[in-house]
Amino acid sequence: MTDAEYVNIWMRPERPARGPKPVYSRAQITEAAIRIADAEGLEAATMRRIAADIGAGAMSLYRYVPSREDLVDLMADQVMGEIDVTGMPSGDWRADLTRYADGLRAMWMRHPWIASVQRSLPTFGPNQLLLIERLMGVLDAFVPIDENLDLVALLNSYVESTVREEISTARKVRRSGLSESEWMARSHSYVDRLVKSGEYPIFTKIVMEARQPHLSRDDQFRHGLQRVLDSITASLPSRD
Repeated sequence: MTDAEYVNIWMRPERPARGPKPVYSRAQITEAAIRIADAEGLEAATMRRIAADIGAGAMSLYRYVPSREDLVDLMADQVMGEIDVTGMPSGDWRADLTRYADGLRAMWMRHPWIASVQRSLPTFGPNQLLLIERLMGVLDAFVPIDENLDLVALLNSYVESTVREEISTARKVRRSGLSESEWMARSHSYVDRLVKSGEYPIFTKIVMEARQPHLSRDDQFRHGLQRVLDSITASLPSRD
C-alpha cells in the first residue's frame, strides 16, 4: 500500500454496510489487547492471543482490525482516554496542566507498554483529538499556536522522560529480586569510596547536600513539574 492509499483506522467503518452483524467490536478487541499488554507486555498482545481471550478465531479478527499497526493505534488511543480533561480549560492554566501531567503519568504507570509505542506521526484518534482540544485550549488565550505547541511539547517531554525512567527502574528492581531500597543500597560502598577520594567535589556535594534524590517518586515528579510550569510562566506575556 502506498502512502497515497493509506487509510487511517478511524476512516474505516466499524460495521460494513452489508453482510451479517459483527460478532465482536473494535472496543472489545482493543480492551482484550490492553489487558494482555498490561500483564505481559505489548509483544504478547498478538491477534492469536487476543482471539483466544475473547473466544474468536485469530483470522476473523482481521475483519475488525486490518493490521497490527491499526491495533496498536487503537490501544494507544484507548488509554489516552483515561486522562481526565473534563472541564478544561478551567481558567487556571497552572492547575489544568498539573492535573493533565498527573493524569498522563498515572496512565503511563498503569500501561508501561506505552513507552515502547513509537510514533513519527500522530494518528488523531478520538481520544487524542479530545486531548488536543482540551490541553491546547488551556494556553490558547495566552500565546500563539506555534508557541502553544512548543510549551505543551515541553510539558509532555518532561512527563514522558520522567516516567520512562520510573518504568525502567521498576523493571530492573523486579529482575533483581530485591526491594527498591535494597537495590539502591548496593551502590553505597562504591559511592562512599568516591566521596572519600576527594576527587569529585560536585558529586560529593550532590551526595551530602542534595535533598531531591531522597524524595519519594511522587515528590520528585512534582518538584520537576513545578520547574517546568515555572518555565511556562516565564514564556507567557505579562498581564500587568
